[in-house]
This record gives sequence, structure tokens and C-alpha cells, in this order.
Amino acid sequence: MERRRLLIAGLACASLPGVARAQNAAALAREYQGLHPATYYVAADRLMQAGQRDDAVFIFYLGQLRFRTHLAARPELPRDRDAAVFASLSERVGRPVNEYAFGDMPALLRTLDAVMVYDRENPDPFTPAATYPDATRSACEGMAQFRTNLAGRFDEIRRLRAANGLENR
Repeated sequence: MERRRLLIAGLACASLPGVARAQNAAALAREYQGLHPATYYVAADRLMQAGQRDDAVFIFYLGQLRFRTHLAARPELPRDRDAAVFASLSERVGRPVNEYAFGDMPALLRTLDAVMVYDRENPDPFTPAATYPDATRSACEGMAQFRTNLAGRFDEIRRLRAANGLENR
């Protein structure tokens, strides 16, 4: 059943130009199930370096969602550890991923949708939703709000990118 859902999601997204190849990205994401969310950032960085940019965007945003859930679920963690790692990886890995991803806003929105579907259908064993429902809900709502905000700012983002010499695809 799980495999069938992933295949259907992969086929549906594979036909959309510019969207993360959900089948590949979902298969990659399964390798990181249950691991610390920093693993997703490392994988996204490697994918970017290998030229698999659409897969990198999917893995990065899945990692971001899961890292935010992890931090919200465990507020007792020292700020100089996981929170600092999150901030550092978000800057180091997130900057090149976002420079690419924001160049095609419709594809980015489809990828964010695919990330949220994947996360809903493949719960994270590292920070289980059953154990941390408030953190899970908060992180998911945050990503949905981020997506909604981006959807309303297409023209502004395109203008800013052009002014900064970044490609709009």
C-alpha cells in the first residue's frame, strides 16, 4: 500500500515540469526516515552539488519541516546545539537551494505541496506526531503559511530576483 501511494504520487508529480521528481525524492527521503533532521540538509547539499536540484529542493524542505518539528517538540534542548545547527544549515544549505527554487515559483509551490503530502503519508519516527502532536501541527501550519505567503508574492519575488541578478525561470 505504501509503495503504491509513493508510485502514484511520483507519477503524478513527474509529469509536472520543474517540480521535484517526487518518485526520486520520495525514495531518497525514505533512506533518512527516523534519522536526525540534519541528515536531510546534508543530503540536499550533496544533491545540489550533483546537479539534482529539484530533488535537493524537496529534500531540503522536508528536512526543514522535520527540523522545525524536532525543535518545537524539544524546547529543552540547549540553544547552542540543535537550534544552532538548524540556523547554520539553513544558511549554508538553504541559500543555494532557495536561489535555485525561487527561480520557478510555480514549481516551488508544487514541491512544497508534495513535501506536505509526503510528510503526512510518511510520519517521521524521529519526532513522532503521536508523541508530539502540537509540534507537528505547528510545523505543518508554518509550512502551509509559508506556501500561502509565497503564492501571494510571485511578482514581487520575480522583481527582487531580477534586481539582484538572479534568474527567473
